[in-house]
Amino acid sequence: MKQDTEKNKEEIFTETAIGDGPAKKPAWRELLDTILYLAGLVFVCWFILTFITQRTVVSGTSMAPTLDSGQSIFLDKVSYRFHDPERFDIIVFRYQNRRDRHYIKRIIGLPGETVQIVDSVIYINGQPIDDPYRAEPVMISAGRASQPITLGENEYFVMGDNRNGSSDSRMEDVGNITRKMIIGRAFLRVWPLKSFGIIHHAQ
Repeated sequence: MKQDTEKNKEEIFTETAIGDGPAKKPAWRELLDTILYLAGLVFVCWFILTFITQRTVVSGTSMAPTLDSGQSIFLDKVSYRFHDPERFDIIVFRYQNRRDRHYIKRIIGLPGETVQIVDSVIYINGQPIDDPYRAEPVMISAGRASQPITLGENEYFVMGDNRNGSSDSRMEDVGNITRKMIIGRAFLRVWPLKSFGIIHHAQ
């Protein structure tokens, strides 16, 4: 009796050890899994590019020497959901007259402030501000900012670092920009590789 029991255990063990393993999925199930995987991957990519980050290429020299034409940068599209844009942030925004055209500039004036430019000096609420980012000491044109400009709620005054080669809030066709026009904050320079690094904003 004892020998029969041991034999049965041995047979059970042998059958378990040499079984055929999990059944192979039908071809339609493998195809469905692949489709669902690819759909999930597309959704993740869409979510990241829509709500988290976006790559863009700098065109023109309005932000020189901080950013050069042809450089690839990534935008942070998340942080402004948690805090307001700050002075000297570099942002990308939609040009109001052509929504398919984007500009990259630096924030100078904040909502509720009064901006004026006199003799190449930027005044905020009547006080001159330190302006370490300008490419040249002399600003050829103050544009509409030669007279005081008071920003409304959610309005920003932006300028390129290359003040003498930039179309920005000093010009009527650009003017003040609103919060909803802002796409994101430049945060990473990725190309060319020799320029790779974090983009620094306020000093």
